[in-house]
Amino acid sequence: MCARERGWSRVPDTTSRVRDTTNRAYRATRDGAARVVGRIRRRWRTTTPQERQTVRLAAGSAALGLAVALTAVAVTGPWDSGQRTAERTWAAREGQGSGGKHTPGQDGGRAGLTAPQVLAAAGPAQGRGGSGGKGGTGNGAARDDASQRADQVPPPTSSALADTLEPLLKDGSLGSVRRASVVDVVTGRQIFSERASEPSTPASTVKLATAVAALTAAGEGHRVATRVVADGDKVTLVGGGDPTLTADDLAGLARDTAGALKKRGIDKVTLSYDTSLYSGTDQHPIGPNENLAPVTPLMLNEGRLAGTSRTGSGGEAEHGPAPRTDDPAGQAVEAFGKRLAGEGVRIRGTATAREAPGAAEQVAVHRSATLGALVERMLTHSDNDIAEALARQTALAQGEPASFDGAGRAVERVLRRLDLPLKGAHFADGSGLDRDDRVSAGLLTQLLSRAADPGKPALRPVLTGLPVAGFTGTLGGRYGGERGEPGAGLVRAKTGTLTGVNTLAGTVVDADGRMLAFAFMTTGTQERDAAQGVLDRLASALANCGCRDSPSAG
Repeated sequence: MCARERGWSRVPDTTSRVRDTTNRAYRATRDGAARVVGRIRRRWRTTTPQERQTVRLAAGSAALGLAVALTAVAVTGPWDSGQRTAERTWAAREGQGSGGKHTPGQDGGRAGLTAPQVLAAAGPAQGRGGSGGKGGTGNGAARDDASQRADQVPPPTSSALADTLEPLLKDGSLGSVRRASVVDVVTGRQIFSERASEPSTPASTVKLATAVAALTAAGEGHRVATRVVADGDKVTLVGGGDPTLTADDLAGLARDTAGALKKRGIDKVTLSYDTSLYSGTDQHPIGPNENLAPVTPLMLNEGRLAGTSRTGSGGEAEHGPAPRTDDPAGQAVEAFGKRLAGEGVRIRGTATAREAPGAAEQVAVHRSATLGALVERMLTHSDNDIAEALARQTALAQGEPASFDGAGRAVERVLRRLDLPLKGAHFADGSGLDRDDRVSAGLLTQLLSRAADPGKPALRPVLTGLPVAGFTGTLGGRYGGERGEPGAGLVRAKTGTLTGVNTLAGTVVDADGRMLAFAFMTTGTQERDAAQGVLDRLASALANCGCRDSPSAG
C-alpha cells in the first residue's frame, strides 16, 4: 500500500475518534448540568419563603429593567446600522450632512437634532403613548387575572416533596418503622407517601379519629349532662360521662338540689351515686397511671387528687400527668355531699353506689361544654380522660356498650361510614395510650382533610383544636430552638408519644399558600427528643417549601 492509500485509511479512524470524544464530552456536560440543576432545584425547594422572595424579587427587577430598556430602544427607533432611521431621513432631507455624527446640513448653521424632534419624526412613540392609556385597563385585567391565579395556587409536586422530605426521613434518630403521608387539602389527593397505607402505632394521634367519630356521631353542639334525681328523700348523683366536672359545677348542682328539696319540705336525705352508664372495666390496659384516671361516667376534675394539680386563670384543671384517685366517682359524690350539707341538707350515713330508681325526678342538672369545645381541649392538651369519654359518647350514640370494646367498634363504624381508609386499623382505646392501636398515616391525613372540608363545618374543631407550634398545647415547648424556629406559628399538629413511638399529624399552609395535611409516624426510636426534633423539621420543611418550582421556573 502506498503512502497516499495509508493516509486515506487513517481518515475514518480519526473521524471516529473525534466523534467519540465529542459524544463523551457532550454526555459529561449533560450529566454535569443535570446534577447542578438538581442541586439548585433541591436548594430552592428548601429555602425559606423570605429567601425565595428575595430571589424572585431580584430576578423580577432584572427582567423589568431589561424590558424597560428594550421598550426605550424600540420607542426611539426604528434603527438602521446603529443609527435612528428618523435621524437619517431628516439628514438626507436637509442636504449635505450625512447625519452619521449629527453633522449640520448645507446651511452649516443648524445644530444636530434635539430629542423631541427625533421622537416626533419616529412616529410610533405617540401611538405607544396613546395605547398606554388603554393599557391601563389592560393592566387592571392582568391584576384581576393574577388575583384569580392566587386563589388557585397549584399544589406541590410529588417529586419536589420527595426532594424535600426524603432526606429528613432517612435521619438515624427515627426508628426502623417510618411512615409518612402528605395530602393536598383542596383536592384530598395524596401527593407524598412513604408506606402511608401501612398501619402502625399512632400514640395520641389516634385522638384525631376519636374526635372525628364523636363529632359525626353525637354532633358538635352535644353537651354531656350530670344530673341529680330524687325519689322522696333518696337523692342520686347520676354520672353522664363528663370528666371536666369541677368543684364549682358540683356547688351549683348542690345549690339547685337543696332549693328543690326545701320546696318539698325535705332537709335530710340518703345520698347515692349512679355510674351504670358505662360497662366493662374502668381500668385502662396500662393500669393505674398519672396520665389517665379510671374511666367512669362520674368524676371530679378528671380524678386528680386535691392539692396535686395547679389550676389555670379560669379555675380549670391544669392538663398533663398528675396523681389520680382510684375511685373517681366516690371522690365526686363525697365533694357533692359536702356542698349539699353546706346548703343545709343533712346526709344520712355514707353515700353508696346504686342505679337511680326509674321513678326518680330530676331536680338539678349541669351540662358540659359543647362536644366541639371538648374536642378542642382534648386535642390541644392531648387530654386522655376527655378522649376516653368522647369515645364512649360515640358508643352511646351508636347503640354500643360504653366500654373500651364498644367504643372501638363504634369509632370504626362511624369512620367506615365516612369512607375513610381503614385497612388494618384497630381502635383499642380513644386516647392512644394502648399500644395495640393501629392506624395508617394515610388515614390520619384523610381525617384532617375531611375536617377541612367546607361541606363539613361540624368537624372544624378538629382543626381549631390542633396545637400551634411554639405557642399552644403540646407544641408550646417545641419549635423553640434555632433548628425549629422556621415552623413556629406555621405548623398546627397533634403530637403522639409513647416509649419508642413518636408521631406528628396536622396541617400547614405552604410557602405558595396551599393548605396541606401531613402525618409522620415512627416506631423503634431510642431517644424521644431527637426523634421529635426530626418530626418537627419535617413539618417545618413542608411549611416553608413551595415545592413545585425551581428558580428557572420563576
